[in-house]
Amino acid sequence: SICSNDLIIKNDFQKLFSEAAIERTNHSITYDSKYRQIDYPNGDIPSHLGVCTDVIIRSYRNIGADLQKLVHEDMKNHFDSYPSQRIWGLNSTDSNIDHRRVPNLQIFFTRHGISLDISNNNKDYLPGDIVTWDLKGNSPWHIGIVTHKTSCITGNPLVVHNIGSGPIMNDALFRYPITG
Repeated sequence: SICSNDLIIKNDFQKLFSEAAIERTNHSITYDSKYRQIDYPNGDIPSHLGVCTDVIIRSYRNIGADLQKLVHEDMKNHFDSYPSQRIWGLNSTDSNIDHRRVPNLQIFFTRHGISLDISNNNKDYLPGDIVTWDLKGNSPWHIGIVTHKTSCITGNPLVVHNIGSGPIMNDALFRYPITG
């Protein structure tokens, strides 16, 4: 359940991004990781489809940032910093998919944001933080957004993510091993 006591929001970005993430939970999304050609810039797969990275992409787009363009341009200039060749055997960027891959987003956010230490203390996670997890198995990478809402049971900040049934907000912060 969601407590009525929200976490303190310290700046406008935290408020806007947390609210944009929560707004994503109002959309009915079918989980679909199929490769698709999309427009560039500001391209998107059909709005009724998506994966965990699309929650991040669409939340950023809701506050005026195009991750497709930002990631693509950074990868063009720093391709060797990204794992695309090592993981997927690619030799160049692909604006259709690069921003929709968790390992690429991890590198992008590390290069252009603040990479925080992994912690088991729920107070170390603030609204708007992006968290990545290792789910193990065939599709190990997962990503979500920390919100300003908290669990009444654990006190953990709730996370918006799509783990297969569309964007949800729940107490998943410590459910899987955190990778970043």
